[in-house]
Amino acid sequence: MKLKSILSVAFVATLLWSCGNDKAEKPTTQEEPKVETAFNFNVEEFADIKILRYQIPGWEKLTLKEQKLVYYLTQAGLAGRDIMWDQNYRHNLKIRKALENVYTKYKGDKTADNWLAFETYLKRVWFSNGIHHHYSNDKLKPEFSQDYLKEIMSATNTTLVGEAFDVIFNDQDAKKVNQAKGVDNVLESAVNFYGPDVTNADVESFYGKMKSPDPKKPLSYGLNSQLVKEDGVLKERVYKSGGLYGSAIDQIVKWLELAQGVAENEAQGNAIGLLIKYYKTGDLQTWDDYNVAWTAATAGNVDYINSFIEVYNDPLGYRGSYETIVQINDFDMSQKMAVLSENAQWFEDNSPLMKEHKKENVVGVTYKVVNVAGEAGDASPSTPIGVNLPNANWIRAAVGSKSVSLGNIIHAYNNAGSTGRLKEFVNDDQEYELEEKYGQLADKLHTALHEVIGHASGQLNPGVGETKETLKNYASTLEEGRADLVGLYYLYNPKLQELGLVDDWKSVGMAAYDGYIRNGLMSQLIRLNLGDDVEEAHMRNRQWVSAWVFEKGQADNVIEKITRDGKTYFNINDYDKLHDLFGQLLRETQRIKSEGDYKAVEDLVEGYGVKVDQAIHAQVLERNKQFTSPPYSGFVNPVLVPETNDAGEITAINVTQPESFDGQMLFYSKNYNFLPEEN
Repeated sequence: MKLKSILSVAFVATLLWSCGNDKAEKPTTQEEPKVETAFNFNVEEFADIKILRYQIPGWEKLTLKEQKLVYYLTQAGLAGRDIMWDQNYRHNLKIRKALENVYTKYKGDKTADNWLAFETYLKRVWFSNGIHHHYSNDKLKPEFSQDYLKEIMSATNTTLVGEAFDVIFNDQDAKKVNQAKGVDNVLESAVNFYGPDVTNADVESFYGKMKSPDPKKPLSYGLNSQLVKEDGVLKERVYKSGGLYGSAIDQIVKWLELAQGVAENEAQGNAIGLLIKYYKTGDLQTWDDYNVAWTAATAGNVDYINSFIEVYNDPLGYRGSYETIVQINDFDMSQKMAVLSENAQWFEDNSPLMKEHKKENVVGVTYKVVNVAGEAGDASPSTPIGVNLPNANWIRAAVGSKSVSLGNIIHAYNNAGSTGRLKEFVNDDQEYELEEKYGQLADKLHTALHEVIGHASGQLNPGVGETKETLKNYASTLEEGRADLVGLYYLYNPKLQELGLVDDWKSVGMAAYDGYIRNGLMSQLIRLNLGDDVEEAHMRNRQWVSAWVFEKGQADNVIEKITRDGKTYFNINDYDKLHDLFGQLLRETQRIKSEGDYKAVEDLVEGYGVKVDQAIHAQVLERNKQFTSPPYSGFVNPVLVPETNDAGEITAINVTQPESFDGQMLFYSKNYNFLPEEN
């Protein structure tokens, strides 16, 4: 599970809430003063995107062997970059290569509106790893004509024909992932995890027949394959050496073998060896063996995430998107936050869950603040800010999990500048002052609680299948909302002060509750077009959590809807009762997950998380027009440049920064181009 930062720093405080995603204006806090630096975090802005840079603190403290390990792991990650493009949509690689050829070879008027629109479209495609928006899943709409594209393609001897050309402009494959109720989600999703004629029923029938050798340790069927029909017969195309994406996977393996050779310790080396075996065989038992070994390998300065992991892009939650994150420990911050994992059992024991849904023995939960050294695939350019893995419930219960917060990514957001959005959407000075003083700290703690305690908490009832089987297309949003609720429940608790994490637990909790409700009921709507339903899993979970407690608290006026000068605000009148409501909803969401109650999760999500109050939405969009900062941010990666001696041995590795977004994208396309246009 991953927590992504979706909005720019202008919305850091309000939206930093989920395992894959978010942010409102982030003034300086007393606990975490803004660090003034000459480093320029900003690269450029286009459309709804801001591109940032990040530094790698602690790089110079690593030994050369450790730096080599980081370098090899980042190269392994980039080697598989094109896999993500092809997974996102079957024509993405063909389209990207054609657009890049035009971009690099066109000699005509580059000041014309059409050309500028073409540049923006290409940059949006780069940012999204394809022609569908990275967050809304809607197909990107070019602001230039078919005729203009044909003209500049002709001028550069570029070929793009048939469906791959037409789909840029028509209404086909309009949604990468379609989570709407009442449609065939697989058939109506453009994501390339399934053949164009595969249906929901096909998927459920195919995997319903599969039984794991050990029912208590269910294999992640479907995680590393594409499901297609050949002559009407369903068949998996497995991602592995010699299989689907084999040419890129062989490159990944090459770099992983070099990484294994400079592993920091035996446990780390053994885990990398199992990952190599998994890539070579595609065997899902090996994947589980790897995750057990990787989870237990906690020593060392360097760690990584690599493979087909998160299932958000699969409408039914089976197939993993390719991603990598290479990370260096921030020992100071990790030591400060380790208290959460050390007290994980206390949090489980004192949660409002039903007794039968609590874990009697929470094991192996580790939490670290890390600094990212490189990302690729589903983690780049739009990056997580926190990650908790592995995703398999049985491994979490038996072995534990690793949780990380990406410290240098959050630092980059907080130092990239801000706007005045917060003042526009807070109800009063008290709310603003709480956010100003405690907002960043509340964000960090919620990320930690969400990842360390949230995803590690609770257990399934005996005999209940994995959530992707029982809760289907609602599994991801239910899990993210459940983890959010764990964090919210404990953010307003004196235990945090007792553990030395805060000086004023009540004020921190109040700031956290203000921000969550403000975001879930109002400010996150700036990402949607007027009239749209909420479809993305994390946006849905923030809305259904907020809308549920708002409705259930109306009798006691727990959260008050205020209209002033034609503008809507939400004011929390009773934080204690809101805390109790969060606890009630947490209890219910865990029950739904533990029992696999599909009807209940459907009612919860569809009833509270999908439909938008159109009057408030229109108002929010109008109020937001005054702010120019884009709502989404992402990153270019630092470039690791090795120095070698006459024998070709690496003697040093230097960190440099890319000058431009387009420069890095073109460099990646040239140097990590290991897949054919059609796979």
